[in-house]
Parts: sequence; C-alpha cells; structure tokens
Amino acid sequence: MPKILVVQGANMNWLGKRQPEHYGSTSAAELDAMIRRHAQAKGYEVDIFYTNTEGAAIDRIYQAVEAGVDALVMNPAGFTFNGYALADTVRSTRIPYVEVHVSNLYARYPKEMTSIPGPTAQCVIMGLGVHGYILGLEAALHLISQKAG
Repeated sequence: MPKILVVQGANMNWLGKRQPEHYGSTSAAELDAMIRRHAQAKGYEVDIFYTNTEGAAIDRIYQAVEAGVDALVMNPAGFTFNGYALADTVRSTRIPYVEVHVSNLYARYPKEMTSIPGPTAQCVIMGLGVHGYILGLEAALHLISQKAG
C-alpha cells in the first residue's frame, strides 16, 4: 500500500479562519477529513503533518523517508518564499514531491512570485482551493506508479 506524507507549512493550521478571501472557508480539520476519505477510497496510507516551523517540516520529511514513505505532497505556505533548507531537504530525499497551494500565488504576487521549494517538485498545483490537494494526491499516486513501473 503506498504511503504519502502531507506536510502543511506555516499558517495552514488556520485554514478556514485566516483570509478566507484567499484560502476559502474550509477548515484544516475539514481538509484533513477530505484527504483521509480520498486515501481510504484510493487505497493508500496518508500521514498529515502541520507545522509553523521549517525545521520541524525538515525533521518530519527525513523521518518519513526513513520510514519508507513513497511520496510527499506539501503546501510550503509561509516557507514558499524563503525555504532554502526545506528545498535542500526535498532535493536530497529524492522522493516524488508535489507542491500544492490553495490560491494562485502568481495572481497574488505577480512581481515577486518565486517558490524556493518549487523547482524540486515534479508537479505544482495552485489556485484550485482545497480541491488542489486531491489533485496533488492523485499526482503523487501517479508518480509512485511511474517509479514502480
């Protein structure tokens, strides 16, 4: 059974409370339930990890890789713009990585949009609200199957 780690970066624990005009009204708990339903329906294990500190995200990714996780789906959130250490971590693990953003960052930050971890991703999904997580998980499953085949 494939294993996917979902990492939610800085401020994602306030999903549904924080700036609903950008992030919608779905709460973190509701999103987690949606992800878990998808995992059950598609037959994979999922671990969801929230953190507001980059070091904790790095530690959790390394721990998951050591435990045999097959892919990473991550919304780096606040780490998007300065997460060099996080990008190096993802790059060094060599597991499939899908980056997800609830809003379209290019529309919100047209002059300064650069995702530091983004270039380490095989796929980036943004601007589709929380549904982007389902597409990100589907992309991760596809990448896992490509790696296995």
